[in-house]
Amino acid sequence: MSQEQSPKLAADLYVNYEKTLTVAALLAFAGGYLDAYSWIVHRVFANAQTANLVFLWIYGASGEWAMAFHYAPPLVSFMIGVIAAFWLRRAVGVEAGRLSMLLEIAFLVMVAVLHNRLPDLAGTLGISFVAAVQAASFPRVENWSYSSVMATTNFRQAIEGLLAAISDSSERRSFRYPSVFGAICVSFGFGAAIGAYVTARVPNLTLGIPVTALLVALLTCERRADRPTAS
Repeated sequence: MSQEQSPKLAADLYVNYEKTLTVAALLAFAGGYLDAYSWIVHRVFANAQTANLVFLWIYGASGEWAMAFHYAPPLVSFMIGVIAAFWLRRAVGVEAGRLSMLLEIAFLVMVAVLHNRLPDLAGTLGISFVAAVQAASFPRVENWSYSSVMATTNFRQAIEGLLAAISDSSERRSFRYPSVFGAICVSFGFGAAIGAYVTARVPNLTLGIPVTALLVALLTCERRADRPTAS
């Protein structure tokens, strides 16, 4: 393998490892965890901006402006996170995935530090920003589009994939598609369950767990991309 080809191959391998089920499941675990945490502590959703938007309009339509504006900050923060992820991809290309994970980890650490002094600002803005960066930076698992921060689309794809596999009369029927999305849904739900339990019972460890999941995902990409390949 020539020296000119190896950097491109390393970049391609890194991008491919970002799309593995292992990494997607770790990101989904963190997504579910943070949604449970933000709802229990702040009564807003870090990831499910549909719910925040619905609540904003419900309370706004009834004239309860204080309640309506309670759901505005995570929506604005999510929008800023999507913009940040977009420009990160433009600026650094294939390195965007790794840098976005580092950005998520840094923001979660900052939220943990600031939470006692600025609980609403740190919790609603910081975590929604993290969710947006993650959703925009990791849109694919293997060959398919998915979301690591919400379950609806993944759940639909798991059901449709299972029905397609069952109804396929050929010997080449594949359950890989539904199994991938089923695993992501389970990981998201498991993250939400752990997030709810830890937030209520061991608050000092709350944000350390999603940070650990993101670190493991980052190290998984790094370790696999560094493996020697045949020339």
